[in-house]
Amino acid sequence: MSNKPEEIPPEWEQLELAGLSGTLMVVGPADVGKSTFSRYLFKRLCDLVPHVGYLDGDPGQSTLGPPGTMTLAVAENKDNTFPPRGRMWRGFVGSISPVGHMLAVLTCAARLVGAAQEDGVQVVIFDTTGLVDPARGGMYLKLAKIDLLRPAVLFAMQRQKELEALLMPLRRSRRTQLVELSTSPAAQRRDVSMRKAHRASQFGHYFTGASQLRVNWTQFAVLPAPRFTLHRLVAMEDAFGFTLGLGIVLQIDRIYRQVTLHSPLPSLNGVDAIRLGDVTVDPETFEDRHLP
Repeated sequence: MSNKPEEIPPEWEQLELAGLSGTLMVVGPADVGKSTFSRYLFKRLCDLVPHVGYLDGDPGQSTLGPPGTMTLAVAENKDNTFPPRGRMWRGFVGSISPVGHMLAVLTCAARLVGAAQEDGVQVVIFDTTGLVDPARGGMYLKLAKIDLLRPAVLFAMQRQKELEALLMPLRRSRRTQLVELSTSPAAQRRDVSMRKAHRASQFGHYFTGASQLRVNWTQFAVLPAPRFTLHRLVAMEDAFGFTLGLGIVLQIDRIYRQVTLHSPLPSLNGVDAIRLGDVTVDPETFEDRHLP
């Protein structure tokens, strides 16, 4: 995101942010500037609040971590550097789309926000996915996030009334403060190929310097079951269910029940469970494919 003044709509600059706390959720369809606004909000709040959390809630077009995950990072002591350089928690969705994985998205969101709040983070900005189409479950996913997280403020951005099915009832509700905003003038539409290239770039960055880990899967909980396939994306989780690192399956030895993973994680110290994703990642090109 560029921070050129001309890219910031005047109504964004006029927002009164003093005194805000809790979860601030940003919703809207794809390519309207949700992440641009979320980062603008983050930088302004860092001047007001000692500890600000930023939850990257888009497992497909992630900014704080590899695709297939949701990451919450914290700015400490009013440091508005982005990405935030403080504490960090990560959850594994296991897919590049919330479709078919909405329970995982909700679970990750609730646990990440809860961990940050328990650790004393006063305000969390939740940058959500662009899935809002009711026919694909988007509206119901957003309603579930609102019901589960009870955001103090819901910032809504739409281009052509894509959010009306969600906003119409919320305008009559007191469960959250609704703030409707104009889209970012810097927002650009990204086609499927651009989104795929972004994911490959994010995967490539994450796996830079990765090495091989040999894992005996009988020594760990494997969720949901040890159905390993070549190039499958997996997460190694701690006892609290947070992601320590990701791996790409390179080899499978079903006789000795071992897999070799391509992973930046240096060792298996602290690993409690291995969670299988529903996507494969080529370890050379880092292009992803959804598993049927």
